[in-house]
Amino acid sequence: MYNGHMKRYIENQITEDLKKKMVFITGPRQVGKTYLSKQIRALYDKSVYLNYDSVDDSKVIRSREWPLENKFIILDELHKMKGWKNYLKGVFDTRPEHQSFLVTGSARLDTFRKTGDSLSGRYFAYRLNPLSVKELAGSMKPFDALNALNRLGGFPEPFLSGSEDFAGRWRAQYYTDLVRDDILEFSRIDEIRSMKLLLELLRRGVASPISYANLAGDLQISPVTVKKYLEILEALFIIIIVKPFHRNIARSILKEPKVYFYDSGYVDGDEGVKLENTFAVSLLKHIQYLQDIKGAELSLNYLKTKDGREIDFVITEKGEVKTFIEVKLSDQNISKDLRYFKDKYQKAQAVQAVHNLRQARESEGIQVAHAGEVLEGLEA
Repeated sequence: MYNGHMKRYIENQITEDLKKKMVFITGPRQVGKTYLSKQIRALYDKSVYLNYDSVDDSKVIRSREWPLENKFIILDELHKMKGWKNYLKGVFDTRPEHQSFLVTGSARLDTFRKTGDSLSGRYFAYRLNPLSVKELAGSMKPFDALNALNRLGGFPEPFLSGSEDFAGRWRAQYYTDLVRDDILEFSRIDEIRSMKLLLELLRRGVASPISYANLAGDLQISPVTVKKYLEILEALFIIIIVKPFHRNIARSILKEPKVYFYDSGYVDGDEGVKLENTFAVSLLKHIQYLQDIKGAELSLNYLKTKDGREIDFVITEKGEVKTFIEVKLSDQNISKDLRYFKDKYQKAQAVQAVHNLRQARESEGIQVAHAGEVLEGLEA
């Protein structure tokens, strides 16, 4: 199990960006945003951490009463304050030159990040994701790290406990809090029951294309409402929606997506399904990291044809296929579908990632590699 100081993967980039602009950190609840912000705080000799959920802190925030000599100001949960965008604009535009601002939050802050507003040009945004094989590379072997992530999920507290019992208790409380606080903020009280049922159905259907119509029938609501609920769960960093790749983007949106969870430990499925879920979280983290630090135009999709050929994950850049990834628990034989699509898209990289692999090899341009090592080779 992991031991030692946990330095998160975006700390260095954030530290540099704070010299130029405000920095926003968004991400799932309990993914480590506050921990990371306090680690960065340790680099400054005069700093202050203010959480809008605290009555005392909220008074300081509203009146801007932190000492002028403070070099670093952390504003946590600020998006809960009415008029927070204009407030931040005023604070940043009138700040002394020596002051840096870090703003952390979850769904509401991320929704703003996507739409942009009066704060345009004043901040850089980062998405903090769960732990991954790459992030654990200095302390755990790739195979062991991947096993642990499949069992415990990548949220720091349950992962670092090393205990499935603790992780189970943590998870029960985590999802209770999510439903009670975050989901209710986005929906009505009478919708909570349907949202809970939807979560249960989704965690049993991970890695398979979902049908809006079937879910609607199970929940006795309309397909439009199902789509709305899925968008809420995605905005809250509970689920990851992976759409099918198609050159025609409009057609891609109309086809059935696959759903994964940010928390692999929450998945109700066999070892192979949990493995695929961990890959989804890790690949999304890799892509979002490159988007946030380089502005890369990458996306995560899957591929399925009408005749049933399917690839688990496709990474595209500017709409063109860059990498095919097929995830296997133990299958040593190269997937026929992977061969088919490699022939069709010869410039793309093709990888079959196998967790229990005896020997890595390459055949006809397709890499058969240890799953843990594939994840260790990602950017984040």
